[in-house]
Amino acid sequence: MASVASPVIFKEFCPLYYLLNSIPTKIQKGFRSIVVYLTALDTNGDYIAVGSSIGMLYLYCRHINQMKKYNFEGRCESITFVKLLSCFDDLVAVGTASGRVAVFQLVSSLPGRNKQLRRFDVAGIHKSSITALAWSPNGMKLFSGDDKGKIVYSALDLDQGICNSSLVLEEPSSIVQLDYNQKVLLVSTLQRTLLFYTEEKSVNQVGTQPRK
Repeated sequence: MASVASPVIFKEFCPLYYLLNSIPTKIQKGFRSIVVYLTALDTNGDYIAVGSSIGMLYLYCRHINQMKKYNFEGRCESITFVKLLSCFDDLVAVGTASGRVAVFQLVSSLPGRNKQLRRFDVAGIHKSSITALAWSPNGMKLFSGDDKGKIVYSALDLDQGICNSSLVLEEPSSIVQLDYNQKVLLVSTLQRTLLFYTEEKSVNQVGTQPRK
């Protein structure tokens, strides 16, 4: 008896003009006209987050079709990575080319949710471009990796408005991917992939041969 094939779902490609038209292609800075490049992207069911070369984060709410903008104070630098999380509150982590990492706790109209935009900074540990970010499911832990191989763990207390950060691992090559679940951090670098057990502070390499 022949097996029944699963139904095929057709999807149509559609450029997000309603989103792209909300982001300027150029900005004026003094007498100079600066081209805006889109440098980072993340999505979930509620938001589309787009990082840019001018240090501006564009956050599009899919439910109310509204674009909001967030930026770092100080110098304008390229955003290299963004990571969204929907838990009790909506959070977005942002990393830049110089190693700055910030977390924005977004405002929600739902009862019992956050009513004031707040920002937390991971200060002074990363000194080079952020290449990966990973959340714990409850939003209390954030892991950040950079192109020099440093991985930083940030513990967030959203109720108290506190962010404490520390260096937990340092690899000899650039971090390319992070993922966290059940007290285990998956780390991929240009040379290898490993599992970092956050409670025991131990490392288990996946495979034996380095990447070429």
